[in-house]
Amino acid sequence: MVSYGTKGIATGMDVKYGAIDVIVSNSAVPLTTDKILETQESVLNKLWEINVKDSILILKDVVPHLRKGASIVITSSIASYQPNPSIAVYGVTKTALLGLTKALAVEMALNTRVNCIALGLVPTRFADPITDNPALREAIEEKTSLNRLGTTEDMATAAAFLASDDASYITGESLMVARGMHSRL
Repeated sequence: MVSYGTKGIATGMDVKYGAIDVIVSNSAVPLTTDKILETQESVLNKLWEINVKDSILILKDVVPHLRKGASIVITSSIASYQPNPSIAVYGVTKTALLGLTKALAVEMALNTRVNCIALGLVPTRFADPITDNPALREAIEEKTSLNRLGTTEDMATAAAFLASDDASYITGESLMVARGMHSRL
């Protein structure tokens, strides 16, 4: 992951590979299961820093190296549409990325498409506390139209579509990749 601590990485990529065609901004950390108003300020700061601020700083570093017609894909979460009480602050930060996508799509419209994928639950280390519990996993799977969790391939395919020329007339949109779960604000 490119993080705030690796500022300048885009310059090296630009020199080695030429102009950048696609950037996928994928910053996330849940950090807390506290209720929103019970979350410590230091935890709030860390969540905003990683989930929102780092996304902006990464893009700020990379955008000067994008070719005209490039694509940015920002990753959000189903939690931005359906805040789960156990990760509510995480959901709030991911909702901010929906707004960032809309704002950047307008700001960058003539040169770059900006879209978002809102990911559903995928069995990764990030989701181990949920997916390693068979009863909890089954309960979540039953709430989905497809009766299964997503895969990393499902998520990558969605990002690749939005980054591709097949999505050349799509900008400022959020694509739900969440097994048919309810997904409107």
